[in-house]
Amino acid sequence: MAQAGRRKPGRLVLRLYVAGNAPNSLRAIANARAICDEHFPSAHVLEIVDLLDEPLRAVDDGIIVTPTLLRLQPIPVQRMIGSLSDWEQVLQILEAT
Repeated sequence: MAQAGRRKPGRLVLRLYVAGNAPNSLRAIANARAICDEHFPSAHVLEIVDLLDEPLRAVDDGIIVTPTLLRLQPIPVQRMIGSLSDWEQVLQILEAT
């Protein structure tokens, strides 16, 4: 749950890099969707990029490990690696400016 007084950013633009149906990838997808739906229901865009289908996309964003979540907007760009299970840490990254 969000803490009282927590500042919500404007529209979030997120890109989540995953590797197929690996357990960490599936957890990261589920966690990213749940966090966005609960905390930013009408103010987010979540793009999921499967590196097994689009391996060259990782080069453009400097991705070397999956799962990796990029917050593209608001700037500055932020990144988080892992299954996104620690919601408080994910929310800190998403709300950082």
